[in-house]
Amino acid sequence: MSENRERRRPEGGIIAGMEQLDPKPCYRALKTRDARFDGRLFVGVTSTGVYCRPICPARSPKFENCRFFPSAAAAQEAGFRPCLRCRPETAPDLGSWRGTSNTVSRGLALIGEGALDGEEASVDALAERLGIGERQLRRLFQQHLGASPITVAQTRRVLFAKQLIHDTRLPMAEIAMASGFGSVRRFNETFQQLFRRPPSALRRRAISALPEGSVGEIGVTVRLSYRPPYDWDAMLAFLRARAIEGVEWIGGDVYSRTVLQDGLTGTVEIRHLPGQTSFSATIRFPSVRALPAIVGRIRRVFDLGADVAAIGAHLAQDPWLAPLIAERPGLRAPGGWDGFELAVRAVLGQQVSIEAACKLGSRLTQICGTSLPPGQRSRPELCLAFPSAAQVARADLSGFGMPNARKEALMAIAQAALSDPSLFQPQGTVEETVARLRAIRGIGEWTAHYIALRAVRETDAFPASDIGLLRGAAIHVGTRPSPAVLQDRAETWRPWRAYAAQHLWAADAAAHG
Repeated sequence: MSENRERRRPEGGIIAGMEQLDPKPCYRALKTRDARFDGRLFVGVTSTGVYCRPICPARSPKFENCRFFPSAAAAQEAGFRPCLRCRPETAPDLGSWRGTSNTVSRGLALIGEGALDGEEASVDALAERLGIGERQLRRLFQQHLGASPITVAQTRRVLFAKQLIHDTRLPMAEIAMASGFGSVRRFNETFQQLFRRPPSALRRRAISALPEGSVGEIGVTVRLSYRPPYDWDAMLAFLRARAIEGVEWIGGDVYSRTVLQDGLTGTVEIRHLPGQTSFSATIRFPSVRALPAIVGRIRRVFDLGADVAAIGAHLAQDPWLAPLIAERPGLRAPGGWDGFELAVRAVLGQQVSIEAACKLGSRLTQICGTSLPPGQRSRPELCLAFPSAAQVARADLSGFGMPNARKEALMAIAQAALSDPSLFQPQGTVEETVARLRAIRGIGEWTAHYIALRAVRETDAFPASDIGLLRGAAIHVGTRPSPAVLQDRAETWRPWRAYAAQHLWAADAAAHG
């Protein structure tokens, strides 16, 4: 897909891209501490060398001392350091922060998963995974974020480290590892250069560090911000209806689940903090190096990067969707915790109810999942980790109560995931993603779009033949449209068709229980 085709995203105004950044309205947003622009706008102050969020409580600087940036990375690349008062690392990581390029959005998702961490990582390899040239990727990042891919990755590392310093009791050596620095020396050098002080000086003196290696038992809690509104009840209902026994547990307004990563197991516990427009995530995992990936998964499941106000404004232009958007303004598109897990869930759910699919998922986990040691179970209900592709591939499913065709599909997905570790990561266009998934035995058009929507986080995925979408559209249309008619109508919903689908599903669920 060419970049011109990608420019469908309706994010005009003062901060849609570097070429549209208008200092005067940006300064008005700063003067009024307008929370609508938190995470979408950063201001560098030339008199102090600091960059801030627009809601910073400090006295507003003079206009002539302000430089405005669409990303923290752009401000940092320009030589500014993060403010210690408003803490840019806690700003919402909004989808609108990504400008108007779907390629940049996919690149940021991969960077968030560590694509530019490690000595062997390179921008050239990242560009290849995205299906474009290195020079074009650098140009797109500069155009839409005002910074290079390397600077974006470095800024993410610094800000995540800074958040861990302020919000946790992790020892500095573990913070260095958790935030992706290659060594403690490099970690110290970066903070000394950026803040003119060692990282330990940023932590309040009253805080004493935990013993090294204690994260697996005691856990570490981080706060993850979002831009309101957020329909937490809808998200929790979605997760509760699909919870797999032993793997997930929901009690009250708390969501917990087990984690299997790189052969290690742990748990996460998520609480909604509406008064702080954020989530509290307590992670218990034996390797601190896994923290960024686990945080990324939490952001994906709870769709924390979405600017639902901008998305809703675009979708509400269609009379079919306008009443649905008005009824559920904070509705998110839930993501999958793991690509392989989500793909397996999708196959298990073919032609059966959600409840039946959950029972099948629980049975599969009992057959070939990983049992958590008693000391790792933050709750007694969390005792099993969902099986990996390798575990499913070598499992004996002869006694598994499913048609042979779907058993073969499970094995095909497992083999495909083992052959291509990036199978469920964003690559190319949504059409290319769907085609790649459909090449797997047992994966049809509907399943491929569903996996693309939940696991790959393709905002434009749209399973037009889904009966729930067709029934949801019929509620306000009067008659149920054909898949072809719905597909044609959805063209005007691009690039947010996945969110339109979520609203149609919600309308169908409300109408039919």
